[in-house]
Amino acid sequence: MDYLSLNLYEIRDELEKGNITSLELTKMCLQRVKETSDINALVSVCEEYALKTAQRIDEDRKNGKKLGPLAGIPIVIKDNINLVGTKTTCSSKFLENFVSPYTATCAQKLIDAGAVIIGKANMDEFAMGSSTENSAFGPTLNPRDKSCVPGGSSGGSAATVAANQCFASLGTDTGGSIREPASFCGVVGLKPTYGRVSRFGVVAFASSLDQVGPLTRSVKDSAIMLKVIAGEDLKNDMTSSTKPVPDYENISSNVKGLKIGVAKEFFNDKLDSSVKKALDSALELYKANGAEIVDINLPSLDAALGVYYILSSAEAASNLARFDGVKYGVQAKKFSDITDLYFKSRTQGFGKEVKRRIMLGNYVLSSGYFDAFYRKARKVQKVIKKEFNDAFSKCDIIISPTTANTAFKLGEKSGDPLAMYLTDIFTVPINIAGLPAMSMPVGKSEKGLPIGMQLIAKEFDEEMIFKFGKLFEEKSKEAQNV
Repeated sequence: MDYLSLNLYEIRDELEKGNITSLELTKMCLQRVKETSDINALVSVCEEYALKTAQRIDEDRKNGKKLGPLAGIPIVIKDNINLVGTKTTCSSKFLENFVSPYTATCAQKLIDAGAVIIGKANMDEFAMGSSTENSAFGPTLNPRDKSCVPGGSSGGSAATVAANQCFASLGTDTGGSIREPASFCGVVGLKPTYGRVSRFGVVAFASSLDQVGPLTRSVKDSAIMLKVIAGEDLKNDMTSSTKPVPDYENISSNVKGLKIGVAKEFFNDKLDSSVKKALDSALELYKANGAEIVDINLPSLDAALGVYYILSSAEAASNLARFDGVKYGVQAKKFSDITDLYFKSRTQGFGKEVKRRIMLGNYVLSSGYFDAFYRKARKVQKVIKKEFNDAFSKCDIIISPTTANTAFKLGEKSGDPLAMYLTDIFTVPINIAGLPAMSMPVGKSEKGLPIGMQLIAKEFDEEMIFKFGKLFEEKSKEAQNV
């Protein structure tokens, strides 16, 4: 049996039945990482740690101990998530040798559930990018077509799952950084509601927008992962929600009588014909299974991208001010005074895109421009939130493309920041509104590249997303087996 190609819930069954041990499985994954190292999905591999963890879990299983829902399953986490004793570089030269002194809440929940963390995934530096080409350690390649980008900033997290190096991974999503890579790599990527998952121990990009979420090979796997990492953490993250965590894994796939909102703003003339065709087919599938399609309006959607880059850059400039070469990170060897130390350390440590966002953020926060840009962006954010709320009074879920196009070629947009920013045009509104959304594969382009569909729900209604996602997966499998 090809164990590495199984879904997470399938390999869990194999482990529970004793058909394979965690140690055997972990060794397989580590070997697969070596065999596919050319895609550069991981910046570090925790081989010794992973093998010891797997061995311990096998012993616990043998001794009849109660095990968690991820017991013995190899998982990867993005390299902006702290894991004590391992490097957390954020794919930046600034933190090239930084070793985590503690573990992030989401990573600890994986460990408590029995997961075997085998490595840290490559990413755009400090999560700023849409292609994973901004990494100080080289770009990640898309396993579906190595001449293409995997998306970003969680490109390594998506690629490692798509390449069968592990059974699930964690990424972070500030403006689409889980969903865009999921779309490009043909996997399932979920951005939960803001506050659904603790951000403690995750290196901050834009604190009011960042959210941790899973990348998996199936919708059921995503539900299992969210159940593990979700929940309040008020001791460490006051923005985490106290709402109870539902049993996402056992949600029905019955969508009969439910309403799907379709906004013309998502289906504009920028949409690739193959993407539109795949989405139209998906909507027909839902109609055939009892769902109703309704038109909704999101007139301010076009303003979301501008709002996002103002707010996220402002928060990034503030969050990254701590990286000054004094307490940790790169420190310039020659400097005349403290100001010169800051200047030279940050110049040497940060890449071009990070510098661009810091400068943009400081500009919109500066005296004379704060009201014109930052305050106005906050007002427009409220308008966008209201439009989504109004739309959800007419429907249960909103369906859109994840991206207007399939994965683009390496280097194609790296010299044009605006073109790169526009790839996030369908994902950033969701972060602006603080809503949950999932990208799942719904087809392939004429060139064989994956196409992603985005399912958007009301705050804390991830159950609705899983319901629609599971139905599509079930019906697609039925069609494949005919």
